[in-house]
Order: sequence, then C-alpha cells, then structure tokens
Amino acid sequence: MEGNPHVLIVEDEPDLAALYTTWLEDSCTVETALDGREALESIDESVDVVLLDRRMPDRSGETVLDTIRENGLDCHVAMVTAVEPDFDIVELGFDAYLVKPVSKAELRTAIDRLLLRSTYDEQLQEYFSLASKKALLDGQKTAPERRASHEYARLEDRLAVVRTQVDETIDELVNRDGHRDLCLEITQSQGESPRQ
Repeated sequence: MEGNPHVLIVEDEPDLAALYTTWLEDSCTVETALDGREALESIDESVDVVLLDRRMPDRSGETVLDTIRENGLDCHVAMVTAVEPDFDIVELGFDAYLVKPVSKAELRTAIDRLLLRSTYDEQLQEYFSLASKKALLDGQKTAPERRASHEYARLEDRLAVVRTQVDETIDELVNRDGHRDLCLEITQSQGESPRQ
C-alpha cells in the first residue's frame, strides 16, 4: 500500500474519537464521523479501514456496515464497541471485532492486521490470475513455443516473484503476534475444524 492508510473513525463520543485520532494520526490519514449519517457521507473508495462503533444514535453501526457492504466499498471494517459479542455477530459483515475499552496497541494491531490481509488478498488475486494464464498457455502451446516466447518467460518470472511474496506474507501472518486466530480462520474457511 502506497502512503499512509486512510482510516475512518465512526464514534459518537467526541472525546473517544479524538483519542483514537491522536493514537493513529502519526501513521494513518485519519478522518472522523460522529454518527452513522456522517459516516456514510464520508466514506468512499479512498478509505482503507473503518473503525465503527456498533451502538450509535441516528443509525446503528450495523446499519452503516450493511450499507458499506451493499455499496460494494472495498474497505475493511473493525467494530470497536462496548457490546460483547454474541451469536448475532455471525450475520454481520465485519472484518474484526474489538470490545471497548481498547488500547492504542490493540487499535494499531487491528489496523495492521487488516492492511496485511488486504496485501495478501491482492497478492493472491494476482497469483491466481498469472497461474491461470500460464495453465492456459501450457495447454495451448507446445514446449518449444513456450521456450521461444519472451512473454511466456516474463509470465513465469512474475509468477515466481508473486509466489514468493505470497509465501512471505503468509509467514508474516503466521509469525506476527495476534495473527494466530487469522491463520486459524483461513484454515477453517477451507473446511470445518474440530471443536476445541
């Protein structure tokens, strides 16, 4: 990601919104909205992460979240709320859930984690795109034709580079503190894991 990540803080308590802004402004471009209506007016494609209070007057965080997802905005949403999680969260389309009070470290870690997931998603999309092109050419062109093609050689080189980047990002996800649950989430999404 180029430049500072753009974070939208949606928090109806002005003092708390100001505190989060102070914690993040040295590493992020920060914008605040004090209610759901203002949040929906503020959010656009430039926003990378939304820190969203769940309980607000006017429009709830859940309504704001639903609208973000319905509009297809490509941002990660972390609920930052005093509401303890319950089974109703299964239907909510958030990417992270933080229970107040949160510390500066927790907030920064959550944002870092979401941004790392974005990087991984982009790398994986490019990897699969390149791999499908290679598979198509492998099925349509002979080995001598492929060896003679500069475009095919560049494709193979780029595929190797992106594969290395994906592997490094996975290693970072696995090795970072706080990312064990993300790795479990990824493996569980590929099939149900046994209950602990």
